[in-house]
Amino acid sequence: MFNLEEELKKLPDNPGVYLMHDASDAIIYVGKAISLKNRVRQYFQPGRNVSPKIERMISQIASFEYIITDSEATALVLECNLIKEHSPKYNTMLKDDKSYPYIKATIQEPYPRLLFTHKRKRDAARYFGPYTNISAMKETLDFLIKTFSLRTCNKKLTEGVTDGRPCLYYHINRCSAPCQGYISREEYLKNFENAIAVLSGNVKTVINDLKEKMSEASSRMDFEKAAVYRDSIANIQRISEKQKASGNGDEDRDVIAMAVSDDEAVVQVFFIRAGKMIGREHHYLTGVYGEKEEDVIASFVKQYYADTPDIPKELMLPCEIADAGIISEWLSSKRGRRVYLKTPKIGEKGKLMELAKKNAELVLMQDAERIRKEQERTTGAMHELSECLGLPDITRVESYDISNTNGFESVGSMVVFENGKPRKHDYRKFRIRTVKGPDDYASMKEVLTRRLEHGLRDMEKNSGFAVFPDIILMDGGRGQVNIALSVLNEFGLDIPVCGMVKDNNHRTRGLYYNGEEIPIKVTSECFKLITRIQDETHRFAIEYHRSLRSKEQVRSVLDDIKGIGPQRRRALMQYFKSLERIRDASIEELSQVEGMNMAVAKQVYEFFRSDVHDKNGITGEDNDT
Repeated sequence: MFNLEEELKKLPDNPGVYLMHDASDAIIYVGKAISLKNRVRQYFQPGRNVSPKIERMISQIASFEYIITDSEATALVLECNLIKEHSPKYNTMLKDDKSYPYIKATIQEPYPRLLFTHKRKRDAARYFGPYTNISAMKETLDFLIKTFSLRTCNKKLTEGVTDGRPCLYYHINRCSAPCQGYISREEYLKNFENAIAVLSGNVKTVINDLKEKMSEASSRMDFEKAAVYRDSIANIQRISEKQKASGNGDEDRDVIAMAVSDDEAVVQVFFIRAGKMIGREHHYLTGVYGEKEEDVIASFVKQYYADTPDIPKELMLPCEIADAGIISEWLSSKRGRRVYLKTPKIGEKGKLMELAKKNAELVLMQDAERIRKEQERTTGAMHELSECLGLPDITRVESYDISNTNGFESVGSMVVFENGKPRKHDYRKFRIRTVKGPDDYASMKEVLTRRLEHGLRDMEKNSGFAVFPDIILMDGGRGQVNIALSVLNEFGLDIPVCGMVKDNNHRTRGLYYNGEEIPIKVTSECFKLITRIQDETHRFAIEYHRSLRSKEQVRSVLDDIKGIGPQRRRALMQYFKSLERIRDASIEELSQVEGMNMAVAKQVYEFFRSDVHDKNGITGEDNDT
């Protein structure tokens, strides 16, 4: 039994991270502290001055744990990792999980390349980006590779060593074939440096170089080559003009501003590289009601830059934030060079900050209705369901279904919704093992029993089977609910179970809970959510059942033929692509398949023309019901 007073006395005077748990042992808040002893005790002191959100969190704390670290910087990193892993209810959470691409210049290679990548690694390569306009980035990348005849293959090339024959890209004038020595390494590197110059925004030298080549081609009367240089110059100028100048310096910086409405916030980020704006993006944060601007910005910076390798020299923030020194130290460590946190108020930088804020406000205004509707159909619908059943806030729902055709290949599905949204990573499917024939009740009992056994066995984990739902939703009414309750009772678990009552047209008209039918309005978000859960559960079960039936058809038709094993079955399907074409093939055609001989080909041919195939009642069609 957790004794709060005793545990508070044991708190060490060390830096670290603390985790607050509710009565169901779920992690509801993660924080860091210079002194765990002082910080955690503050939550339980009379007259504490905290926001309404934190006050609600404190009222739900049933226990806490902590992890000691050797420094506040280490605690900051651990805090970021734990927030990302557990998504605590009362932490300000970054909702977006965007991954913008980069152009990777493999400058460490003898004949370097330009590559498209979503991941920036700590290697010797040079990265440009991130780019928020992916199509424009791909257009630029393709243009540079084509214009400067850069290779795209992954061959390991050595100067003076040729490799095979030139590929198609050489013949269509998209590669200078360094693998064949058709271009010297010195000339290839010059082309590559020009491409890097364009990406860096230093196009003047490149354009002058191309103008000289265009002039030389014209003097030689090679007007076709001159036209190529002319078009290249025009394209480079067009690409350069797309990069809007946003300052008179050459620093790399991110400009961060925020707009807030109730419990939602939008953070706008401008990416400025080498003094030019290369893109922007916005992110949504939840759980900001009653929070101070500096706390929300600090939460964003920690969560966003925890997984972003492209850390600039300077972060321009709308306000001073707590722990600025330790955050700067952490970011500097990740970047490998000093990172500065600044809050400009006047001048060009102040105007840029105001521009970012106006953009954030615009996004929030435009998306306000979308955000409201999304909240209504997800967490709002969950809240309606909680009120309808008289239960505490429901976060996680599990729904089950059985699918079979007259008892053939019976399967069960488990679908999970959290906060009104499907959590597909936690979906599970079951192949019924112990039940023969179309007995949905017995099949459901097996599915629930296996699910709970897995969950109790894996209690130390925090995902999938190891996390139990707030409520179980059954597709049927009283019968299905009673089956679920009996299984839960066997395991000594107290989880609410709710069934769906159908009308004469098999449409849900209400919920069956605690022995009573509870009507629900068909126009309510709660009803729409239940319908989505029901449809998703059916879909998941039917697709699994269909896949098993399809495999069974292949097995029964081919594996029942004398002389056909797994290898020959695969060879037949790869060669003919369908059972119908195997059935219609001649002995000679069948014998052409790898691993087949005339004797086995004859066995296959005769099988499809015998009574055995008809008695099996199996065709190549998948007639799902």
